[in-house]
Amino acid sequence: MANNEKYWVPELLCPAGSLEKLKVAIDYGADAVYLAGQSFGLRAAADNFTYSQLAQGVGYAHKRGSKVYVVINSFPFDKDILKLEEFVTYLEKISVDALIVSDIGAFQLIKKVSHIPVHVSTQASVLNTYGAQLWKKLGAERVILGREVKVQEAKEIKENTGLEIEQFVHGSMCMAYSGHCTISNFTQGRDSNRGGCSHSCRFKYQLETPLKTKDDFFMSSRDLEGVDAIEQFISSKIDSLKVEGRMKGPIYVATVARAYRGLLDFYAEHGFLSEKVKLKAKNELKKVSHREYFGGNLLTRADENSVFDEREHVENAYQVLGSIVEVTSESVILRTKSKINKGMTVQIIPFKGEIIDYQFDTIRSLDMSELEHTRPDQLLKLPLLRGVDCANIVRFAR
Repeated sequence: MANNEKYWVPELLCPAGSLEKLKVAIDYGADAVYLAGQSFGLRAAADNFTYSQLAQGVGYAHKRGSKVYVVINSFPFDKDILKLEEFVTYLEKISVDALIVSDIGAFQLIKKVSHIPVHVSTQASVLNTYGAQLWKKLGAERVILGREVKVQEAKEIKENTGLEIEQFVHGSMCMAYSGHCTISNFTQGRDSNRGGCSHSCRFKYQLETPLKTKDDFFMSSRDLEGVDAIEQFISSKIDSLKVEGRMKGPIYVATVARAYRGLLDFYAEHGFLSEKVKLKAKNELKKVSHREYFGGNLLTRADENSVFDEREHVENAYQVLGSIVEVTSESVILRTKSKINKGMTVQIIPFKGEIIDYQFDTIRSLDMSELEHTRPDQLLKLPLLRGVDCANIVRFAR
């Protein structure tokens, strides 16, 4: 391969629970984002998108060469169908790149009223070649395989069908089969499969055994982290690597997108991933709120060791301090979200390259007045820093 050529790598697909998070995901390296409107998605608790925000998001993404996939992965009743047709018509008008669908009736309607490419949701639990072939006959262009499928099995499905294949590479895992769970329906009165999941599996329950009674998180899964599977994804020609997390915050989106973008870019340049590069990515991924990581089913089957019997790790998560809102020829303007004290060290997270440490030996407002500390939502003037761009996230250093 010539030095100026790149090795092939998959699409990096990141969550966009709001317009702000869509911009963060794309700025930090997502090739595509997935999101939902106000209806028909499985994350009703996320901010989600109005019609106007959908148009803004598609415009922002397309201007930067990224794609937008809209999830229609809840299971609608007949009374929902008219609203669904109206929604799909609007999505075609604003040129979304694909729809993510789980219900076969919704799939049939979408193919009838639009020309938008359809990706089959993981909620459809496609685990084998025959299922994938059926969806292809119906007109699907991509299948998002169930989390139970190993990369090697995904490779075989791709080779046997010619479909685009998408797999999850990072994020929360569900204890139910590809998300088919009704615990929230019976414990919270919220329909898990129509956007109302309350994550009941994450609660502590009293578990009675023949020997004793104990409180335990016995239904909670560890979180998926697929760094060690990246090279197998690539050699298997898996088309898209998906990050879970539409309900997570901007720092999660930025950190995870940046880590996997770095891995894919390194491979594109060199044709392999060094242990040093993988370790660096793993260390960054530990800096967001998470449950203990494991490899899911990607390389080996998940087993009893995949249960996470604690609360989510938030004590090691880095908190957002603010963001860069302007970079001039002379200075950098930071908008704070949290209090900053004199002497504090922060980290500016660039879109690419090394993280930048900055210590507040002095704190200056826009008029250059010196402050001992700041309040939230305050504009500060920093000296010009190499590698800093507008919209970079700033976090507390440790």
